[in-house]
Amino acid sequence: MTGAVSPLAVPLAALPPLAGVRLSATAAGIRYQGRTDVVMMEVAAGSTVAGVFTSNKCPGAPIDWCRAALKGGKARMVVVNAGNANVFTGKAGRDACSATAAAAAKLAGCPAKQVFVASTGVIGEVLPHEKLVAVLPTLQETLAEDNWEAAARGIMTTDTFPKAATRVAQIGDAQVRITGIAKGSGMIAPDMATMLCFVFTDAKIPADALQTMLRKGVDSSFNCTTVDSDTSTSDTVLLIATGQAKHPRIPPADGNAARNRMLTGFAKALNEVLLDLALQVTGDGEGAQKRVRIDVTGAANAKSAKRIAMAVANSPLVKTAIAGEDANWGRIVMAVGKSGEPADRDKLSIGVGGVWMAREGAVIPGYDETPVVAHMKGKEVEIAIDIGLGRGSAIVWTCDLTHGYIDINGSYRS
Repeated sequence: MTGAVSPLAVPLAALPPLAGVRLSATAAGIRYQGRTDVVMMEVAAGSTVAGVFTSNKCPGAPIDWCRAALKGGKARMVVVNAGNANVFTGKAGRDACSATAAAAAKLAGCPAKQVFVASTGVIGEVLPHEKLVAVLPTLQETLAEDNWEAAARGIMTTDTFPKAATRVAQIGDAQVRITGIAKGSGMIAPDMATMLCFVFTDAKIPADALQTMLRKGVDSSFNCTTVDSDTSTSDTVLLIATGQAKHPRIPPADGNAARNRMLTGFAKALNEVLLDLALQVTGDGEGAQKRVRIDVTGAANAKSAKRIAMAVANSPLVKTAIAGEDANWGRIVMAVGKSGEPADRDKLSIGVGGVWMAREGAVIPGYDETPVVAHMKGKEVEIAIDIGLGRGSAIVWTCDLTHGYIDINGSYRS
């Protein structure tokens, strides 16, 4: 966690209690000194759970534990530590997960498979789980329904501000709430990131329905963001439904049409929470000074559009030009061309800040760079790319690349 707060930081949302969720945070001294680094989130018995995890082929031990636990479809407790990722630690990593889950399960009076664990921080160092286990009783004793901010701060690593979002939705004639917290700043790329996200709702929704909505929501939010193109070993997004709200029963899976109609409003609100959190993460990109939105239209198809957008979003030359407030549209053209996706130089159009700069393979006659430069001096930069080949479109978000990124990551373990 760095000293200077990102200029793109947003105030922490007001987070009212959510029925069936209690949280706490404490300092275990796992890596950090003088700050909280372990968080406990307890949910009502019978809560259902869904999860999406990293696509990295070298995942941490907590990912393996959660994937196995997810098969049960039930959750009772989540335990998270910051400062040590518990990745590439072999048997010691697996033992840390099982010991933590067993100790938490004993406190909660539930099976160990209903305890989900997550870790974030340095890779390759054995997690001193005895420190973690030792503070679990204290965490349980201090659980409270209004500890959202403490939990959001307790999971931070290089983050400069806590991240949270909340929305309300209707299921039938009843109102339900969805609230989430997240951490993430660097090692952020599609297919999740060095990012942890925990979302809760008081709705009563079957685990399979939660899983379907979560997967779709993640694909259009977290999987459309990038800070540095690096996909972490620890990405975890959990969605837990406590079942405390009173609303009409959700139809079984074999009644998909009725189920989908009933959950339309909920899915929309869930997507809003996930996108809100994802944009906060990109706004806290390590060293970031500007957030960037990239809109691609006219691609061969949607997948092609997204690959093109991500090639631009991950280009160090594009990102450093944005950091330097340099309206160098040639770098955008380069990134489109290197994506490997169908593109025709003579049909390509590039715009920044609502001003088209190049079209049909050349700069637009009479192009005036002045408004583009003014736009790039702001905190929010918008890039538009029309491939001119089809109807595929995509939107992704990233941030600029500054010397601050080098400063943070060059000294991350020191």
